[in-house]
Amino acid sequence: MKVVILAGGFGTRISEESYLKPKPMLEIGGKPILWHIMKEYSYYGYNDFIICCGYKQHIIKEWFADYYLYNSDVTFDFSDNNKMTVHNNVAEPWKVTLVDTGLNTMTGGRVKRIQKYVGNEPFMLTYGDGVCDINIKDLVAFHEKHGKIATLTAAAMGQRFGVLDITGDETITSFREKSMDDGARINAGYMVLEPKIFDFIEGDSTVFEKEPLETVAKMGELKAYMFDGYWQCMDTKREMDKLNELWDNGKAPWKSWE
Repeated sequence: MKVVILAGGFGTRISEESYLKPKPMLEIGGKPILWHIMKEYSYYGYNDFIICCGYKQHIIKEWFADYYLYNSDVTFDFSDNNKMTVHNNVAEPWKVTLVDTGLNTMTGGRVKRIQKYVGNEPFMLTYGDGVCDINIKDLVAFHEKHGKIATLTAAAMGQRFGVLDITGDETITSFREKSMDDGARINAGYMVLEPKIFDFIEGDSTVFEKEPLETVAKMGELKAYMFDGYWQCMDTKREMDKLNELWDNGKAPWKSWE
């Protein structure tokens, strides 16, 4: 099953950092948050990635093109035609497809643009700016068991995001804005989707969290994977500093790999 990661936005809420690079390339412990997300999926055996690029996409492409250079010891021998020797290669079992999904394309439009790379099969989708300690295999098993079009991870977070109305059988019935004292769950990404979802995306201007998810919710085809573990997005400099502090102190809850 392929993993699609949305990595094309401007990151305007953390502009003091993202004006230099795309938000998914902002670092936790010296590695892009995108790398952390991919390592989590890889730990559970999912190694085929499609990255939806946009803003400053060349930085993402260059980082993967020079992955060995960034992550291994290297010797440059200028006396031998600038020969480069890579020591202790850091190899990942990854296949990474980097797709230019446009500069101003909305989230739904980005998903629509990678349809040809996904094909007619279920796939996973998440955002390139949040980490969590979710069990990916349990998430996929939950999706396969209920047989609906879409599953999203519903995390319990007292934050500023829009919230979900969820029935007793984990069916999402609607999206709504969060009130000050609302304890409802939010969409944390980490979605599993059937290829039928592409039918509900019109084009570049489609916001995935609006028409597509709202439509399948009204159809009773959107399920919530109830998640009470750790999840944290990186929307602000303060949140980035918090994630780096956890990593530096060896207390990163999302680090399931070794």
